[in-house]
Amino acid sequence: PEQNDSFLDNYLSISYDLSKVLFIATGNNLNTISQPLLDRMELIDVGGYIMEEKVEIARRHLLPKELDNHGIKKNQFTIPKETLASIIENYTRESGVRELNKQIAKVLRKVARRIAGDEEYPKSLKIEDLHEFLGVEEYSKDKYQGNEYAGVVTGLAWTSVGGEILVVETSLSRGKGEKLTLTGNLGDVMKESAMLAKEYLQSNAEDLDIDPEIFQHYNIHVHVPEGAIPKDGPSAGITMITSMASALTQRKVKSNLAMTGEITLRGKVLAVGGIREKILAAKRAGIKEIILCEENRKNISEIKDTYLKGLKFHYVKDIKDVLEIALLKQKVTSPRKFSIPKGKASNK
Repeated sequence: PEQNDSFLDNYLSISYDLSKVLFIATGNNLNTISQPLLDRMELIDVGGYIMEEKVEIARRHLLPKELDNHGIKKNQFTIPKETLASIIENYTRESGVRELNKQIAKVLRKVARRIAGDEEYPKSLKIEDLHEFLGVEEYSKDKYQGNEYAGVVTGLAWTSVGGEILVVETSLSRGKGEKLTLTGNLGDVMKESAMLAKEYLQSNAEDLDIDPEIFQHYNIHVHVPEGAIPKDGPSAGITMITSMASALTQRKVKSNLAMTGEITLRGKVLAVGGIREKILAAKRAGIKEIILCEENRKNISEIKDTYLKGLKFHYVKDIKDVLEIALLKQKVTSPRKFSIPKGKASNK
């Protein structure tokens, strides 16, 4: 404030007293903000809304506002809660309600035109009417993909539009070994997590009941679907190592389980951010249990019980704890058998 009492606008060549002015800026992604500017800001983290909150915001605020903007009386048209929920789930993908407001406005423009043209229109918008008013569904709901396949594990990620589930797939192919292929538009940090996961499993193979010779005769391929979307960050570390361990042992992954956490080369699990948003993503996908770093326990204690209802949390410190919880003793249906050339098998 002491520097802003005589701020000079170079465009207008006029001085302003800004010492009493409080500037408020908003943004979805801190990574795009200049670091010198960010250092001079007081950050207030406003998390995303759950489905029920979005529905109530739309019912109490967005819909009445847009009805007024389009000259439609409240008794002429309404959108029930179940239809609002369908709009949120199938036509928006955001942590806030900006896109939801646009979709409501899109519906009301068509309703207003029909009213003005004295045409028939639904007084209460039903879910089956959405295709007519909003077109084809733009998004499909994140769904848990089951545990029938070895090497397929569900992780949790945070993006600028909120939390999302992240499926990691691992397959093995016969080769000279020592080859790790990573696909799915992964960033450098995520690639490093995969390399750490492979090195840890290889160095602790016998403790984890993995034949060490597999690494010499089979190549590992890790893929994260939706390759058009860039992905990065360390929080998929425990997801990747669980995926590799499942593929190498052909053991099933515990059903309805998701996880997030960074890993180190010595096997430690580190805390990650975006926990609240990731929990919301897990609930949307029907996840029942979540593995987190022990240090993230404090983040859970700060979240309202409403968000945590129906979820069970496992807090871990070490990769072995993760694998103990995530991998079942049971193998997948028709487990793959890895053949090692004669004379080169381990002496186990």
